[in-house]
Amino acid sequence: MADMSLDNLSDKYFDVLKELGNIGAGNATTALAQMIGTKVDMCVPQVRLLDFKDVGDLMGGAEKIMAGIYLAVDGDIDGSIMFLLGKQAARHLVDQLMGTGPKPEDQDFDEVEMSALKEVGNIITGSYLNSLSMMTNLKLIPSIPYVAIDMAAAILSVPAIQFGMMGDKILLIETQFFDELKLSGYFILLPDIDGYRKILSSLGMGDVSDS
Repeated sequence: MADMSLDNLSDKYFDVLKELGNIGAGNATTALAQMIGTKVDMCVPQVRLLDFKDVGDLMGGAEKIMAGIYLAVDGDIDGSIMFLLGKQAARHLVDQLMGTGPKPEDQDFDEVEMSALKEVGNIITGSYLNSLSMMTNLKLIPSIPYVAIDMAAAILSVPAIQFGMMGDKILLIETQFFDELKLSGYFILLPDIDGYRKILSSLGMGDVSDS
């Protein structure tokens, strides 16, 4: 089997990963609406294969303050997942979840609010993982989520080693959620190379070295 990385994925494999992203984002929207108790709509997710160095710019710049929720994944594949959203979007979701009035965007999250944000990330990433598990029949076990509020560049440095192992590119799913505001969230799935092989093989895609 030829070496594989995200740098040399053929179109047919990329299309399969895009479909996984679409289903996962749809389920995440449903879970989010149930969680905050209000109707949430979603744009069609934008699935992009990007150079790692360009990810921060897509999110509004490397210095933009983001909330990042990071989980390790175990089971039939090893890897990690990350969900990122801007601080304003994170503040809005936490206020909705806790039933509090709007707070200033620049106000820091207290301990209870950080726990609520962690739960939001846990629900959203869990929706993506459950979708992937149902489509592939693979057992995927997420770790306890880790949440951080920091500049995009700092948050993205956490899994940077894994990005490097996968090549120079990563698969990024951008989803826009709508309730009162337009909220953009960014989902990154990082299985190891063998994990991608298992995912695509389980979907009947055969040898990932094929073009």
